[in-house]
Amino acid sequence: MTVKRGEIDGILLNEACSSGCGSFIENFASALGMSAKEFAAMGLTSENPVDLGSRCTVFMNSRVKQAQKEGASVADISAGLSYSVVKNALFKVIKMRDPDAMGSKIIVQGGTFLNMSVLRAFELTSGREVVRPDKAGLMGAYGAALIAKERDSDGISTIAKSDTLENFTIEKTTARCGKCPNNCLLTISKFGSDKNGKKQIFITNNRCEKGGIDNVTEKSETAVNLFEYKYKRLFDYTPLKPEDAPRGVAGIPRVLGLYENYPFWHTFFTELGYSVKLSPKSSREIYDMGIETMPSESVCYPAKLAHGHIVSLLNDGVDFIFYPSLLYEIPEEFACKDCSNCSGNVNNAVSCRKSSDNHYNCPVVATYSEVIKNNMPEFRAVVRSPAVGVSPEEYVKGTRRLMNPFLPIYDKARMAQRMTEEFYPLGIGGEEIAHALVAAYKEDDKFKADIRRKGEETLKLINDKKGRGIVLAGRPYHVDPEINHGIPEMIAGYGFAVFTEDSVAHLGEVVRPLRVVDQWAYHARLYASAFLVAGEPNLELVQLNSFGCGLDAVTTDQVQEILSGSGRLYTLLKIDEVNNLGAARIRLRSLIAVIEDRARKNFTATGTYQPLKKPPAFTKAMRKTHTIIA
Repeated sequence: MTVKRGEIDGILLNEACSSGCGSFIENFASALGMSAKEFAAMGLTSENPVDLGSRCTVFMNSRVKQAQKEGASVADISAGLSYSVVKNALFKVIKMRDPDAMGSKIIVQGGTFLNMSVLRAFELTSGREVVRPDKAGLMGAYGAALIAKERDSDGISTIAKSDTLENFTIEKTTARCGKCPNNCLLTISKFGSDKNGKKQIFITNNRCEKGGIDNVTEKSETAVNLFEYKYKRLFDYTPLKPEDAPRGVAGIPRVLGLYENYPFWHTFFTELGYSVKLSPKSSREIYDMGIETMPSESVCYPAKLAHGHIVSLLNDGVDFIFYPSLLYEIPEEFACKDCSNCSGNVNNAVSCRKSSDNHYNCPVVATYSEVIKNNMPEFRAVVRSPAVGVSPEEYVKGTRRLMNPFLPIYDKARMAQRMTEEFYPLGIGGEEIAHALVAAYKEDDKFKADIRRKGEETLKLINDKKGRGIVLAGRPYHVDPEINHGIPEMIAGYGFAVFTEDSVAHLGEVVRPLRVVDQWAYHARLYASAFLVAGEPNLELVQLNSFGCGLDAVTTDQVQEILSGSGRLYTLLKIDEVNNLGAARIRLRSLIAVIEDRARKNFTATGTYQPLKKPPAFTKAMRKTHTIIA
């Protein structure tokens, strides 16, 4: 936690990495037949600590064994592990670049810092003399007690009286929630008794507030959930009945980029006379259905889900599956119409301050249908173009199994040409294609306008009613309940309105140039949302980041810079297929606690984002020494 001007300025939580955890060192000590205290004491005597690197401490066992073979003493290994824990925490989790950024006054706490070797390693690594309380492992408990005392009005506990604490007991049981498909395994804690002699109950391990109904107060009028609204609006289309669809059934998977473009494609195929079959809602069952064809464990969870959705459509017996590849998205930030540099064409607007640098799709979103085609045996023998000796019937059958053309959806004229090329072998002419595309673009505009209208309406509501909102910013597919794990419902349960980034991004004005190259379509909305939040006193921003997303390594730093430049808080939640949201809940509660503390102290955010100076032009001389990757 960083504190500036007497206020908590930022919180970083060790969400997934186990470096910095005392149990890690304790396990090593136990393996050597020593207590953690003895192991730590030996580390202080080391003269040559083993350099174990700053890689993940979980996978360091082999490195430690190698050091032992090379003759390293137990003391040197203890000191080396202490350094590794500290360096991982500082450089990998906290991502500290400059020790000066930590300030001159540092307090450390927690059970791990009872280890004197870790404490000394921290001081030597940071170049600071730090303060460590004698009871470092209990400081969190003391802090919770002080906050309770500070916020209590009458000094009487609502949980237990002082005379009952001596015999205080907790009974814990587990039960399945059953109120939604997640079916969370709840931990139900019963303790004490209320004035009627009934046991008090507290429920944990619930992914959303449905399972913890006993803990939640009545929902606030301003706790509007735009994630729920968008998800329903996105897929609330009625397909033609198969018997009323002269051209058959087209299957569309509920995955990745389709969360951005489904209204477009549903309208397009309906206009052509197809019955659109959408794959089911995402679930663990869907995930399991496609697990055999996943080529990579490191790809993000949303991409892994795509395999199961495709299998589901195949099992439903659709005539063909349509899953296009879109290298570019439809741009949302256009250049000035009378700009002499670009003549109103967004593709020429790279130097315009009012435009993002480009409108690429994420590489995974853009081309994952190619991964599907090449890793699922059902599609390996697909005939993609007419060939000698192939009958028209065989060609149509092959084409219809999986259609994943690369399409320029951002260019209407070229899009009409490409779609005609794709569907002409199926007997559909250019005139029909053009008519269907007009309807599709119109519906796409209508859908996006609906989301923006709802965002404006909700923002006005919380401002009029003195409520608060959180922009839960991520990618289009983060609206999927299986991917976001009920985080929007959790936020709404705390009384906040929950905004999607595309519901308010149009209200934000990006100050350019940014520190990063702003060339990804969804990132442009993310930055615009951050700038809006920086100027809206009733809004906060929480960013969703899927594990395995390399592009978000860029966005997280830039969004944090935008918000901190205006004195605002930044919270990042990393999510994947693991649905234990303990870390997310801690982050959100920490954010809410700081918001409430600032409100009590009438804290006003100060500062403005300072854009970078315009970089020098790329000269001919520079071309001889610089590599250009286009």
